[in-house]
Amino acid sequence: MSSVDRAATIDPPIDPETVTELATRIQGPVLTPADEAYDAERSGNQTARRHHPDLIVGATGAADVQAAVTFAREHGLPVAVQGTGHASAAVAADGGLLITTSRMQGVRVSPGTGTAWVAAGTRWDQVIHEAAAAGLAPLSGSAPGVGVVSYTLGGGLGLLSRRYGFAADHVRSIDVVTADGRLRQVSAEADPDLFWALRGGRDNFGVVTGIELDLMPVTTIYGGGLFFPADSITEVFDAYVRWTAHLPDEMTSSIAMIAFPDAPMLPPPLRGRYVAHVRITYSADDLRPGADLVAPLRELEPFIDTVKEMPYTAGGTIHNDPPVPGAFESFTALLHDFDSTGVHALFALAGPQAAVPHVIELRHLGGRLANPPAVGNAVGGRHARYAINVISRLERAELSEIRPAHERIFAALEPWVVGRTLNFLNGADDAKYVRSAYEPKDYQRLTEIKAAYDPENLFRLNHNIPPAGSQGS
Repeated sequence: MSSVDRAATIDPPIDPETVTELATRIQGPVLTPADEAYDAERSGNQTARRHHPDLIVGATGAADVQAAVTFAREHGLPVAVQGTGHASAAVAADGGLLITTSRMQGVRVSPGTGTAWVAAGTRWDQVIHEAAAAGLAPLSGSAPGVGVVSYTLGGGLGLLSRRYGFAADHVRSIDVVTADGRLRQVSAEADPDLFWALRGGRDNFGVVTGIELDLMPVTTIYGGGLFFPADSITEVFDAYVRWTAHLPDEMTSSIAMIAFPDAPMLPPPLRGRYVAHVRITYSADDLRPGADLVAPLRELEPFIDTVKEMPYTAGGTIHNDPPVPGAFESFTALLHDFDSTGVHALFALAGPQAAVPHVIELRHLGGRLANPPAVGNAVGGRHARYAINVISRLERAELSEIRPAHERIFAALEPWVVGRTLNFLNGADDAKYVRSAYEPKDYQRLTEIKAAYDPENLFRLNHNIPPAGSQGS
């Protein structure tokens, strides 16, 4: 079938000759729903929530992105962006034009300045590898397969967060194509309002094609995991919350409750078990205090203890996040505090006895995360002490069971909730929660910058921030 015939299947139809003409200006693929490669191109880490666009442009560089954005604006098509790694659809969009950036990969490390320029489709494992050769490390997340750009522009909570702050706080410059089709390099000096908004506002303001970010002088960490059995989870969770009350900024950690399936790919000690998994990353010039800090948790007698000195390049083993795509439903909240009352409320709904199996992770915040960055940005939630995420895989429960279970959990946590974190929102009731990811004055400023750079809300197939003066702003 020719591209002209394929274009004719779009509803509402786009003139086939127009689509063919677009393809002559794009180096990457231009796909419609009739193309064999369409499904693979629109699929990401989250297989339960995929875009259904009228057109997909598989961009190979900034020129492809400019041509795609210009085409979308001229033909009244809203734009969605999908990166690589875990950067899948935040909100499943019907129609419009989807730009995928997975072909845009590359890392340039500058040891003299301690920075790296990273192309839009690059994953953290690529940056970690290149930075390590210079004795440096990025502010990457728990999973090395996560895409750099969407993670960073959504804030970026990672292995070194309490020591260095959000990844977004350490962005030097951003290459972005805005709604007028113009490629801009924005920074604190050039387009400072747009620079402020992108760091926290993600793809609401344009399609990022590259990013320059700081690297840290880190080569070795004291890190790993402590695993505890189901019959001690409440005690361990309670102890973990108390333990976090007086930690130095150099210690970044979280605790997860995990109902492991009885699957052969898992280590035998974990198969079919409900466990607590404490994740530890201690980063300092002197790593020796790390063992003393972890000692109170070791006294609770974990049945697996992998915490040790390791190269930062092995940091992905701490959380051991699944590297393969999957179908899941998740939700998130930021908490001003947490205590034994909250722990017991959580366990009553989501402990080993729960009908719906979940992965529940409580991340300790504070430290440098609580401080404003040298160059301000839109990232919210700096006053929160914890972030909690609940993830439920659809192959283990029906959506009709999962969503009510999540609603009950977060209703019980409501006394501690102070907001949301954008990167972990999963699309359900999205418009209701996006505003709560920001400070009120920052959200208002975001809508005003949106009105200046994207007054027609071309970039709306996302965690959308509408332009000031429009319905919903």
